[in-house]
Amino acid sequence: MTRTPPSSRTSTHRIRQPLVVGLMAVLAAIVVTLGLPLLKPSSDSDSASGSVTPGRGSSVRPPAPSLPDRAPPDSSQQDRRGMLDEADGVVPDGVTVLDDDVPAVANLDADLLAALRRAAPEAADDGVAFTVNSGWRSPEYQNQLLRKAVSQYGSEAEAARWVATATTSPHVSGDAVDIGPDAATAWLAEHGAAYGLCRIYRNEPWHFELRTDAPDRGCPRTYADPTQDPRMRP
Repeated sequence: MTRTPPSSRTSTHRIRQPLVVGLMAVLAAIVVTLGLPLLKPSSDSDSASGSVTPGRGSSVRPPAPSLPDRAPPDSSQQDRRGMLDEADGVVPDGVTVLDDDVPAVANLDADLLAALRRAAPEAADDGVAFTVNSGWRSPEYQNQLLRKAVSQYGSEAEAARWVATATTSPHVSGDAVDIGPDAATAWLAEHGAAYGLCRIYRNEPWHFELRTDAPDRGCPRTYADPTQDPRMRP
């Protein structure tokens, strides 16, 4: 077996290097002369994919979000039931029986409101403040409360133990007020009859109405819940 002498292999390797370098130089010159974009990605493909080739000082932008299948509903088509406010009887925090600028208080029956305002200073002397949690309500507000009660309790029959209809509720007529906190309801349970302020339902110790004969005869016997109240029956 004949071997190529080491000197011969070394010289051949040295000859190939200049040839390769030369060929690469010639190819680069041809590319520059003809202006062929061999090393640049197609701009059409960038725009179609929504991406940008990153480089110095640049960032990759994500594709633009797709548009929804349909436009959002116009505000006039939205359910007004979720837009009730103070004008419907919604009560802000901290309202008292003296807040005439709050419809839930101002729209109460005048005699009921007067009785509450006579009792409030006496309760304050005992360190008790009356807070109005609910008073007068619009029919729309009452209907909303009833729908929520049906959803919460699972049936109209069970909801009726807590929320009356708009046509029967004493809140809608301005003849009922829900008082808090617990210290205030306890004070009224003990002293309210002297002002004609009576608890009506045993399951709603916060609910008070005016009974004008209560100062002389005391408050009438309470109902277990509104379903026992003849006024709530259609």
